[in-house]
Amino acid sequence: MGLFLLWFFFGFGILIQGGYLLMVFSRTAWYIRGSKKSGIQYPEEGVTVLVTARNKFQHLKVLIPKLFEQDYPKFDVMVVNDQSSDRTKRLLEDLMIQYPKLRSVTIKYTPKHVTAKKFAITLGIKVAKNDVMLHTDADCLPTSNQWIRQMTAPVREEGKTFALGFSGYQEKGDALNQWIQFETILRALFYLSFGLWKSPFTGTGKNLCYRKSFFMEAKGFKGFWGIEGGDDSVFVNTYANGTNTKVIIDPAAITLSAPKENWKEYLQTERRLLHAERYFSVEDKRKMGLYGVSHALYWIGGIGLLLYFGVGLQWEYFLTVLTIMGFRSVLLLAIFKSASKNLQGNVPKMKALINDLLYLAYFWVLGSISYQAKNTK
Repeated sequence: MGLFLLWFFFGFGILIQGGYLLMVFSRTAWYIRGSKKSGIQYPEEGVTVLVTARNKFQHLKVLIPKLFEQDYPKFDVMVVNDQSSDRTKRLLEDLMIQYPKLRSVTIKYTPKHVTAKKFAITLGIKVAKNDVMLHTDADCLPTSNQWIRQMTAPVREEGKTFALGFSGYQEKGDALNQWIQFETILRALFYLSFGLWKSPFTGTGKNLCYRKSFFMEAKGFKGFWGIEGGDDSVFVNTYANGTNTKVIIDPAAITLSAPKENWKEYLQTERRLLHAERYFSVEDKRKMGLYGVSHALYWIGGIGLLLYFGVGLQWEYFLTVLTIMGFRSVLLLAIFKSASKNLQGNVPKMKALINDLLYLAYFWVLGSISYQAKNTK
C-alpha cells in the first residue's frame, strides 16, 4: 500500500508539473515578440507616472531624473509623499524647479480603516492630469527609455484596461538574492503566462498600467480597503479578464528594484503578498494551489521511491525514477533560463534546483501562515 501511494504521488505530481511547465510556463519562457504594426498613427495620449513614497529620499533622488529620460513626448510624474519624516518633501520641492513636469502631493495622515498605500494611490490618481496611469514604486528603475511608450501602448492604442509588466530585482551574489531571483521569476511565470493564455489573475504595482477613468468608475479599492497589500494584485484579480488585459514581455519594458537586504524584511513583504492572495477568486486560487500540491507530491513521491528502491537494491526502478526526475529538472532549468532571458535580457545566477526544493517550505509554511493570518503588517 505504501509503495502504491508513492507511485501515485509521484505520477500525479509529475503529470501536473509537466502540464504547468510545458503548457503554461512555456508561454512566457519561449514567448516570441511580434514586430510593431506599421502604417497606423496613434495619438500620443498623455501619461501620468504615479509613484507613492514614504521615507524614500535616496531612491527618489535616483528615480526621478531617470524617469525624465523617457522617450515619450507627453507625460508627467506624480509623486505622493506619504507622511515621510526624512528629506523627501524638500527633495521634491527642489526637483520640481528642475523638472516642470514633476508634481507632488503630501499626505499628513491616513483615515482609519484604510491602508496607507491604497489611500496614497487613490489620492494620486484623483489629482493626476492624464487619464493613462503608469504605476511603479520609488525603489524601482525603468531599464530603458522606452518603458513608458511600451507599457502604455496596449491601453493607449488597443483600448485595453490593463497592461501587465514584469518587475525584477537587481542581482547580487548572496543566498537571499538568489532565492529572490528564483521566486520572482516563478511568480512572473504564473501571472504573465496565464495572462498570455487569456486568463489573467494578478499583476505587480511596480509595473502596471490602467486608466484613471476606469479606476474611478470601479470605485477604486472598494471592498478591500482594509487589506494590507492588494492594491495591485487584488485589484487586477477583481477586474482583469482575457479580453481587457495585455501582457508586455520585453526587456525594454521592465523595472528593476533594489532587493531586500535581510530575510526579516523579505519575509514581511512576502507575507503581505501571500495574504492578499487570500482574496483572489476560487478559480485563481486553484491556479497556484494545484501547482503547489503537485509540486509537493512530486518531491514526496520521488524521494520516497528513490529511498525505497535504493534500500531494496532495485536499481532498475531506481534509475527509472531518477531519469524522470532528471528530465523534469532539465526542463525546469531550460524554462527558467529562457524566461530570464526573455524578461530581463540576461540570465541571473541562481540555484534553481535547490530553490525549487526550498519552494516546498515557502508555499506550505509561509503561504499557510500568511493565508490564515487575519491581518498583516
